[in-house]
Amino acid sequence: MNAAPKPAPQLRDPAPISRADEVAAAVSKNPRLFSDLMEGLWSKDPLVRMRAADAAEKVARTNAALLQPYKKKLLALLAEAEEQELRWHLAAMVPRLALSAAERRVASATLQSYLEDRSSIVRTFALQGLADLAQDDLEMRAGVIELLREACRNGTPAMKARGRKLLGRFVRMRVRDS
Repeated sequence: MNAAPKPAPQLRDPAPISRADEVAAAVSKNPRLFSDLMEGLWSKDPLVRMRAADAAEKVARTNAALLQPYKKKLLALLAEAEEQELRWHLAAMVPRLALSAAERRVASATLQSYLEDRSSIVRTFALQGLADLAQDDLEMRAGVIELLREACRNGTPAMKARGRKLLGRFVRMRVRDS
């Protein structure tokens, strides 16, 4: 006799952020729970939104296909989100989606607006997201490389470090493609 799957840990628990790690692990083992997790991104409770975004982003690192049914909603949320914790996780998730050229331009414009956020972590994740979008988009790449150079010159220490790493990735791509 098979036991019923254990429910995912609750996101509202005020325990440390490691709770999101537990949720991500449970959902990774039982992807049918992903839809329940994604509902949390639109919760009225900011703590639930933050934890759901954290856990969903962690799950999507190894199973990005789970995000695809939520593409339109995630693109809309990317444009609407105001909380920094939600923004930085969306900046990591949206580039993992299979996007049309038009959707990629919309996501890019929104991520560029995130570069004006007061949070250094949001700005740093926006750089990463832009670089991820530009990886396979030659039209975007030159502009993103210039944004990365600017971040290396004038960004926060985190933005400078991420900018150097991402510029190195583009240099390696150019050498490999030559």
